[in-house]
Amino acid sequence: MDEELLELQKQFEFAQHVKSTIRLSERNVVELVQKLHRLQIIDFDLLHTITGKEYITPEQLRNEIVAEINKLGRISLIDLADSTGVDLYHVEKQAQYVVSHDSSLMLINGEIIANTYWDTAAEEINERLQECSQIAIAEIAGQLQVGSELVVSILEPRLGTLVKGRLEGGQLYTPAYVARVSAMVRGAARGIFVPMNTSALWNSLQSLLQEMDGAVGVAVDASFFQSLFNGLVKEGAILGSLRAGVHWTPSVFAMAQKDCVDSFFSQNSFITYEALQKLGIPQPSQFLQSRYPDGISLDSTFAHPSIIEMLDAAVEDAIERNSWIDSLSVLPISFGSQDAFKILSLCPSVQAAQKSNKALILGDSYIFSNGFVKDLFDRMEKEMETLSIPGLTGAAPVDESRVAKNAKVVYDNSTSEVNETSSDAGKGSKKKKGKSSGNTKMGQAETGADNQESAPSKSKRSQRKGKVSSGSQTSDSKSGARKDEDAISEEWIIQKITSLNPDFEELGLDDPEMILLPLARHLRPLLLNSWKERRKAAFTDNSQKMKKLLDNLQKKLDESFLNMQLYEKALDLFDDDQSTSVLLHKHLLRTTGTSMVDTLLVNLDMHNKLTNGVPVEPQIPESISLSPGDRSALAKSLPGVLSAKAIATVEALEGKPVESFMLALREVAEESGLALKKLDKKLERTLLHSYRKDLTSQVSAETDPVSLLPQIISLLYVQVYGKALQAPGRAISPCVTRLKDKLDDPAFKTLVDYQSGTVSLLALMSAATGDEEDCTSDRILSKRELLEELMPALKGLVLGTSQSQT
Repeated sequence: MDEELLELQKQFEFAQHVKSTIRLSERNVVELVQKLHRLQIIDFDLLHTITGKEYITPEQLRNEIVAEINKLGRISLIDLADSTGVDLYHVEKQAQYVVSHDSSLMLINGEIIANTYWDTAAEEINERLQECSQIAIAEIAGQLQVGSELVVSILEPRLGTLVKGRLEGGQLYTPAYVARVSAMVRGAARGIFVPMNTSALWNSLQSLLQEMDGAVGVAVDASFFQSLFNGLVKEGAILGSLRAGVHWTPSVFAMAQKDCVDSFFSQNSFITYEALQKLGIPQPSQFLQSRYPDGISLDSTFAHPSIIEMLDAAVEDAIERNSWIDSLSVLPISFGSQDAFKILSLCPSVQAAQKSNKALILGDSYIFSNGFVKDLFDRMEKEMETLSIPGLTGAAPVDESRVAKNAKVVYDNSTSEVNETSSDAGKGSKKKKGKSSGNTKMGQAETGADNQESAPSKSKRSQRKGKVSSGSQTSDSKSGARKDEDAISEEWIIQKITSLNPDFEELGLDDPEMILLPLARHLRPLLLNSWKERRKAAFTDNSQKMKKLLDNLQKKLDESFLNMQLYEKALDLFDDDQSTSVLLHKHLLRTTGTSMVDTLLVNLDMHNKLTNGVPVEPQIPESISLSPGDRSALAKSLPGVLSAKAIATVEALEGKPVESFMLALREVAEESGLALKKLDKKLERTLLHSYRKDLTSQVSAETDPVSLLPQIISLLYVQVYGKALQAPGRAISPCVTRLKDKLDDPAFKTLVDYQSGTVSLLALMSAATGDEEDCTSDRILSKRELLEELMPALKGLVLGTSQSQT
């Protein structure tokens, strides 16, 4: 056996020394390795080196990485790639594997760092800390070339072991330095006897440290001082309370505060919030409420319940004597009016008196017995019988709702009177709503149109008609109410109270109105209501007259306004002829518009007089013609907003477009509570038919050749354009010209000849003088005879057309 083994050894040695006759190139070796890898004979990964001449396994690369870490403790991945000769990608991949399987390692910013490295660094930091007393974390991070957060996370678990110090506010301090600063904080806090802001204290301690240590002094962060301070408070080394983290109140000061408050409150049974604020108590109401649960928190004062008992006795005595009392005269001088009002509302006698309607509180601090006020009211009501207000005899009633709101407390009989009056006034306003009849000329024509819109028209009419009593009458009522308020003013009531009760002057008060003004404000709405009752009777007498007047006015306006709208439609034919359009607008305003405005102003003036109680009989003539001065005077005499809108309507008559006048007329009618009927298609056809029929009758009966021409023109425009044209003499020529394309040549020539003859006749009549009277008269007679000869032909032209169309 030994011989066989020796023989094998000799053969192996011989094989080793024998030189190979076959040599493989590097390329063959690479191909051979790849072949073995494909055949899975090599079943593990192989990594190329950077030179490409060597293979290395991942396991070997990890071993080399671990070896480098163990040797250096901290190494970058780039250095590992250079030392191992492997591409950085593979080094990063294997480094992550190594770090994930070893908790003592960390991969940060492309570096692998072991815990042993941090232990060594912590020992070095500790040595330097003991030399310098403090080190900034930012400085350590800069030296180690890592982030400050990482340094903090590394140092915190090593504080007290490898690092003998305290980490606070981004600084490392030695225990000796911490003890030194803590002693300074404790001494400073114990030396404070008044509330103080801790930031100011830290600034003073910082300055003290700099003075003690000079240029090498440590810059201590305020958070470090605050942390030490909070620790001392928690340990009980310093006594006090910290509010909002920065406001320090020593216990000795809080005790002195409470002793001062207790002493004053026990002696006086009250204390003001201002006094507590001067003592440095920021929320006095909450402080006192928590300290004295039975106390009463007022607006500016905190009171003991005994204050209520004292005031209640004085008030009860005043109510029993049917007198009054100022609660501020009983309460301490520091009490305000709002404090007095709240104290009064808590008095049992006041609560019982108000519930039984025996007393009322006025002006916050004054309480009057109901008997005293009732007696005063009765005496002043008698004084009002001699009060004279010009122009208010039978004027419109005062606004009941406003009076009712202003009266805070009323007597039993006064309350019922006010309510009944308000109810009666509401019924009276409903009674004043009436219906106005339509145009008398077109009663049958309007029946059909009204049937279609009967419900909404009636509703709108009722609403607008209701405004008759709340439009012009309301403005008059407000005017009357203002006169009432001017006469029955608070000053007048104060004077009457003083004259009826001389005791108020004998009190010797610096400002008696402080007492009398609240009483006057309470009595004033009741006195106004009493005055209104007297006027209501006078107003009732005129209500029927006003209703009849408004109904008649509504009828006249319905007819005139519909005609105005009908004539307005014809103006659109001359929009392209500005000069003629201006003449037509002025003519329509001067005739129909002026008549409508005169009728409206006269009726509104009559209604205003009836509203103000002036005895007038509403008998107005059918045709009214006012001068411009009278028209403006009537518009200005109307009350309030109605006057302004009436003036605007009068101004719209002077050369302005018809549209502006119509708009102004609608506004003044709406303000007066009148409803202006809108011209619809059916009404337009009916009115146009009636207008045409009237014109036909006039043309048939006309014998004056001059008067015939405008009638012929108007009738032709109805027949040709279906428009009701109102044209003045100066606009006849352009109106005739516009008919040229609408008439045949013989008819148009007849019309032109007649128009030329009429112009010549008028020219001769205006040019006639005394010297040439005979000659001119002959020529005028000749022209008139010529026109009379043309009249039958002209009448036949329009009447024949009219008959055929009819």
